[in-house]
Amino acid sequence: MASRNHTSNDPGFGVYVHWPFCLSKCPYCDFNSHVRTGGVDEARYVAAFRAEIAHRAALAPGREVQSIFFGGGTPSLMKPETVAAILEAIAEKWTIAPGAEITLEANPTSVEAGRFKGYRAAGVNRVSLGVQAMNDADLRALGRMHTAAEAMIAVGVASAIFERFSFDLIYARPGQSPEQWRAELSEAVKRSGGHLSLYQLTIEPGTMFERLAAAGKLVTPDHDTARAMWDVTQDVTEKAGLFRYEISNHAARGHESAHNLVYWRYGEYAGIGPGAHGRLITKRGRFAQSTEKHPEMWLTCVETDGHGLVEDEALSAEEQGDEFLLMGLRLSEGILPARYEQLRGRALDRSRVADLIENNMLEHAPDGRLRVTQEGFPVLDSVVADLAS
Repeated sequence: MASRNHTSNDPGFGVYVHWPFCLSKCPYCDFNSHVRTGGVDEARYVAAFRAEIAHRAALAPGREVQSIFFGGGTPSLMKPETVAAILEAIAEKWTIAPGAEITLEANPTSVEAGRFKGYRAAGVNRVSLGVQAMNDADLRALGRMHTAAEAMIAVGVASAIFERFSFDLIYARPGQSPEQWRAELSEAVKRSGGHLSLYQLTIEPGTMFERLAAAGKLVTPDHDTARAMWDVTQDVTEKAGLFRYEISNHAARGHESAHNLVYWRYGEYAGIGPGAHGRLITKRGRFAQSTEKHPEMWLTCVETDGHGLVEDEALSAEEQGDEFLLMGLRLSEGILPARYEQLRGRALDRSRVADLIENNMLEHAPDGRLRVTQEGFPVLDSVVADLAS
């Protein structure tokens, strides 16, 4: 596919579309997701999405779109006709590259073969399934509405209809041991479509899990156990030929997520929909953008002003340098120091780089990139903070 050929020198341009609605709110989730039991006026949202797409295209005209990602929320609750209309709106304002990656997130509870065929007909060529766990007890503990059997049916449907698919799992769950995780992950890699997203459970502020943890009713594995699970993750996936190309993402060669590589390689992307974030490059510089989070308020803003932006701020050279490090060092390929210097206006501190290399946190790749080592990835935040300071 053409979109996979973009590099860290030319990360490409992507479009992120946020559908903020879910059947229920998971207790660990801090994403911008909302439950609407009375249904959603999809035609009204399509009109608002069209308006926002037109607004961003006016700010960033003439772009060729390498990737489109429908995230949420639960985009698989949308009608296929809604997805088709949004893709048509994008194609009207920008050029969609031949072979562009077009991904839609889906929960196993909303997977139907007919609906998935509708998404495929609309232009979606990749799905990402929120499986999260492969046993029913842990799925219930995570607040998921599907069973393990339903999840595997969804994986089968996805593999039959789409060229590429991925699914997510969460590890370091309460009561989980490294041995249990190894068994679960070993089963998962057999069913993967060449890509897995594997996230360590974190207790996010404002979530139900945070309240339960504060009350002593939720206990996650300790640091040493969680680190052992990280090591298990690397061992099982590498043996299965799913290489870690980003700290939490593993893929066979050529199956990496093109859209997420736009983010991690510090490319340009438009964020459309309630609570979406974007980074657009204009004649005045690189701008950080975000939209109104509340869906109905976002609708009102778009219908009144033509867009839902609540943040549209130029990034300083320092902020761009920091963001570049934060995103790029997540990748196993690492970063090009020359691009950091171009964005930041100065080179990386040689003494800090030398110290991190001496402590086996960073290394120089043969192509001149600077990348995090196997030992450095579990403490990535500290490595980035040290390098950026």
